[in-house]
Amino acid sequence: MNIEPAPKELVARLTQDPHRTRDGEREKVLEVAIGREVRSYRRQQEITVAELAQMTGLSIGMLSKIENGNTSPSLTTLQTLANALSVPITSFFRRFEERRDAVHTKSGEGVEMDRAGTRAGHQYNLLGHIGSNASGVMVEPYLITLSDTSDVFPAFQHGGIETIYMLDGAVDYRHGDTVYSLQPGDTLFFDADAPHGPERLVTLPARYLSIISYPQNT
Repeated sequence: MNIEPAPKELVARLTQDPHRTRDGEREKVLEVAIGREVRSYRRQQEITVAELAQMTGLSIGMLSKIENGNTSPSLTTLQTLANALSVPITSFFRRFEERRDAVHTKSGEGVEMDRAGTRAGHQYNLLGHIGSNASGVMVEPYLITLSDTSDVFPAFQHGGIETIYMLDGAVDYRHGDTVYSLQPGDTLFFDADAPHGPERLVTLPARYLSIISYPQNT
């Protein structure tokens, strides 16, 4: 089988660029990422560490250090492992190279959104949003505010899983046939496909975090 050679500029950039390290942290992250990929490919092929050692001529101890991210394998060692596992050498860097996004929303800067509950006087502030990502999961975090102008609306329904964390005030929150008394510090985690929502506004103003997660393809 022909194995894709490693682009020299990629290996050099990942393993030698001093600007990618800070007190050795980035270098350690790379070693751990490589080790995880080596272990993952070995297990997918149902190869034991001892068998891989025999296939590559590397010691069991060295393989263990590589898989645990405790050593920085040379390019020659990585090519030997790639040949034994029948994968491109670049696949060992796959997760290290994946983009990881982050969204920082300053206090008071959440974007006010119109959702089903807006008509009932529920204020929705979207705290951050990341589009397509490697996890395959979409997450929408909202800060919801209920005031004396808000109406009860215990019949929301949508796909995914929802988590509510109560910040201020108190509400009686319905999910399906059950009503939960939510006070500051309380959490409610539920299947959002069932009817749900505030049934009684006990102490106002009330604020809570609502975090909705669902598969990207829905």
